[in-house]
Amino acid sequence: MATRKSPPGKLTHLDAAGRPAMVDVSAKQVGARSATAECRVKFPAAVAAQLRASGLRGPKGGIVETAVIAGTMAAKRTHELVPFCHALALDGVRIGIDWHGDRELRIECTARTTARTGVEMEALTGATVAALTVYDMSKALSHAIVLGPAKLLGKRGGKRDFGKTD
Repeated sequence: MATRKSPPGKLTHLDAAGRPAMVDVSAKQVGARSATAECRVKFPAAVAAQLRASGLRGPKGGIVETAVIAGTMAAKRTHELVPFCHALALDGVRIGIDWHGDRELRIECTARTTARTGVEMEALTGATVAALTVYDMSKALSHAIVLGPAKLLGKRGGKRDFGKTD
């Protein structure tokens, strides 16, 4: 079966009859792919101050360390969470977490593979699950923590390069 080429602006995860379908990538060339995504975590001022003072250690332990592990595990399992994602062997996942201003953590996830399809969903999943983990580990201090936005910062490989990747 040949890979279906979609015109720009057309959804690729629908078949000719408009039903949900996984994209067939069997005819695509294998190549190096990377994608970088971010998700933000915004804290109330008092919570941010408390987390800064504790070195980002909460009642449940090291927040950054746990979020990095969770985000990496999630990126590797994206195909189990998002129905039409291809199962990819990831060559690397890197997650960085740092303060952005006084009250916000910025989580960045870069995923890399050598495959027929890109890793945008893996990077987005890694960043957002890391953010969810920060929330989970901090919620004892406040439920007024806000996640987002989550967004793709860039991708390389495939038909179109976009934005920034490291």
